[in-house]
Amino acid sequence: MQYDIPAIVQGYAQGYFLMADESDRLSWYGSRHRTFIPLDERFRYPKSLQRVLNQERFSVAINRDFQAVVAGCANREVTWISPELQEIYWLLYQTGYAYSFETWQGDELAGGILGIVIGGAFIGESMFYRIPDGSKVAMVKLVERLRQRKFVFFDAQMMNPHLERFGAYRVGDEEYQSLLEKALHCRCYLV
Repeated sequence: MQYDIPAIVQGYAQGYFLMADESDRLSWYGSRHRTFIPLDERFRYPKSLQRVLNQERFSVAINRDFQAVVAGCANREVTWISPELQEIYWLLYQTGYAYSFETWQGDELAGGILGIVIGGAFIGESMFYRIPDGSKVAMVKLVERLRQRKFVFFDAQMMNPHLERFGAYRVGDEEYQSLLEKALHCRCYLV
């Protein structure tokens, strides 16, 4: 199937995101509130995770195995990442918009975060782990990377208890659109 990648990127640049329903039909969605992972001093994580970070059990990579991260994110009992959306992520990856931020333990993929980069916006699509703490370490290391690269925001889209533990907070649509406009004028690079 042919996809209009510039139109898909434009959809994300307007504040929408793609999701598949229970029948695998893909649609654009918006939200009156978005969840941000803080890129400032509000970002936090449990002390137990600091011990894991100090042990340096995981190495970090970007796009070492993009398709495995997408498959890991989609491998759930109920998923909104349909085969069609996986194909779109692959095309976004090939055109330089989609990234996998990964943790590895030796040669084993421990966890990862799938996201889309447009200007200074990192739009987190999903995350997963195969080894305990793999995705949590990926989150901490990704935030460090986004700070270093001067990203405007890390959009996690929807709040959940796991993200709250990292200091995630919600912004209304008006603030989101304002920050998105600022991000679109930035030239930030993950790699």
